[in-house]
Amino acid sequence: MSPPSLCPLLAILSTRHPPSAGRLLQLHAHLLTAGLMSSRSPFPLASRLVEALAHSDDPRHSPRPLLHALALLASLPTPPDSASPYNAALRALSLCTDRGLVTRCLPLYCSLLRSARPDHLTFPFLLKACARLQERNYGNAVLGNVLSLGFHADVFVVNAAMHFLAVCSSMAEARKLFDGSHVRDLVSWNTLIGGYVRRGVPREALEMFWRMVGDGAVTPDEVTMIGVVSGSAQLRDLELGRRLHGYVESHGVRCTVRLMNVVMDMYIKCGDLERAKSVFEGIDKKTIVSWTTMIVGYAQFGLMDDARKVFDEMPERDVFPWNALMTGYVQCKRGKEALRLFHDMQEAMVEPDDITMVNLLSACSQLGALEMGMWVHHYIDRRRVSLSVMLGTNLVDMYSKCGNIEKAIRVFKEIPEKNALTWTAMISGLANHGHADVAIKYFQRMIELGLQPDEITFIGVLSACCHAGLVKEGQEFFSLMVSKYHLERKMKHYSCMVDLLGRAGYLDEAEHLVNTMPMEPDAVVWGALFFACRMHGNITLGEKAAMKLVELDPGDSGIYVLLANMYAEANMRKKADKVRVMMRHLGVEKVPGCSCIELNGVVHEFIVKDKSHTDIAAIYDCLHEITLQIEHTANMIDTSMLLAEPCKIVID
Repeated sequence: MSPPSLCPLLAILSTRHPPSAGRLLQLHAHLLTAGLMSSRSPFPLASRLVEALAHSDDPRHSPRPLLHALALLASLPTPPDSASPYNAALRALSLCTDRGLVTRCLPLYCSLLRSARPDHLTFPFLLKACARLQERNYGNAVLGNVLSLGFHADVFVVNAAMHFLAVCSSMAEARKLFDGSHVRDLVSWNTLIGGYVRRGVPREALEMFWRMVGDGAVTPDEVTMIGVVSGSAQLRDLELGRRLHGYVESHGVRCTVRLMNVVMDMYIKCGDLERAKSVFEGIDKKTIVSWTTMIVGYAQFGLMDDARKVFDEMPERDVFPWNALMTGYVQCKRGKEALRLFHDMQEAMVEPDDITMVNLLSACSQLGALEMGMWVHHYIDRRRVSLSVMLGTNLVDMYSKCGNIEKAIRVFKEIPEKNALTWTAMISGLANHGHADVAIKYFQRMIELGLQPDEITFIGVLSACCHAGLVKEGQEFFSLMVSKYHLERKMKHYSCMVDLLGRAGYLDEAEHLVNTMPMEPDAVVWGALFFACRMHGNITLGEKAAMKLVELDPGDSGIYVLLANMYAEANMRKKADKVRVMMRHLGVEKVPGCSCIELNGVVHEFIVKDKSHTDIAAIYDCLHEITLQIEHTANMIDTSMLLAEPCKIVID
């Protein structure tokens, strides 16, 4: 085959729709066997083949042709003197989902510089890759090349540079480039607006939008509106969100599914579920994101039955709707449904991810389902996944709440990188298990490492002080929250302090703290004060606290029972009887006690005198046997054993 006969091949490779990747690979094999790839032919056959392979398939789904193109490019005896094949490969690499492939953009650019001159198409692809890789230094060097080679006036290059600066540097630098540029198009405005929203400064994004509308040089499109509607969602500004939605409808902006999904999300975050539902129902071709957003919306409002209905109506599901529904169950304290949903997920052969595992661990924590939690831990180990901060923190929390503090400590020590949330989970777990001294040592270690405690961390250390009766230390921590760490005290912090002071007998100080709180005390605060009064026999203050509790929840039978018991303990029988009469008069009934037990990974609930369980006969037979054994053991027990020293947990 003589060089001129290659012209038809070049024509085929130069078309907008070249052959498939498979045909191109066959063509390459044929050219190799014919000895044409090593030819010094003036026709840029190899370069065209590289370009065709790089463009043949979406590299996000099938990187094989791209890898073949890169290998071909590297094997050429004489590197191409044109940027085109390099640009094709850079474009494909910048789109890859595999970070390892994206990193290959950087050495490829160096190869280009050795054999050819970059053109105006080179830099957008390269800067996009730098932004994805967070390669700030390399990207800045590329910007230097842009200036030295004279591409600073090209709108495509300027837009790519703005995107890079918005992601890797600062919005101030991106804005400076925008304001100083004489070439702006719609992408320029969208890049800046999107950058502001991603950085969590939506007001600046909206200011740019109104400036864009007033300028009139370009017309906002669906990408613009996705940015500003997302900004209104961040601000939780329903009125602004409605106004922007109205702009979309009145100005003929293309209502893509992606835009409508964002509008739905905005209404949900701004509290207008009905409008979100209306938008959802108006989408003709709903995507998985559409369905998942609606599930999240119903779950956010606690409407889990509606969320489940939407889930069941989905034509297809990936892991995201499963996670959304499971998260809703966990947030609504319906842990059993979350575990059942995971069972359904396994039957549907859907691969769980880290979010699934976190939801499962949270459900186990709610239910005290240690056996199931251990299974999740084993599943994580079996996948040979290194313990991420998120998974590790939730494992520590699960083991702590399910009663195995020793295992929680072991997991904590195995986590390679710990953040403030991890330390907080460990501190709270130790505090709840009564290991106050160790919890405080962990808090001190956390501070030594330079980690910033948050409000939840202080709940942990205050709870530790409360369990151990460390009044002075608790007061110091309570003060440090504001004086050193500039944190706002929440209701839970006040309830911890009232409990700490009250248990120690400082009832006047506890009452003063309640009376000087910056917010109205809730039932937990008054409850802590009431229990302290009952413990120390302060009937007058106890009555005051009890009356406040009744005001907050007149239908709660618990407070009436506790008040009657307090009177009975103080030999005030008439008052105790009066409370019971009041309960009958108000129609308040004592709520029966409920217990849970986990057996073979299944959590069973039992209510006092309940006989509705399917295995009730076997349960009562077993209960009778246990009762006999307890009675037998009670007759033989050595009471001196009750004075045994409690176990200690040692900190390294």
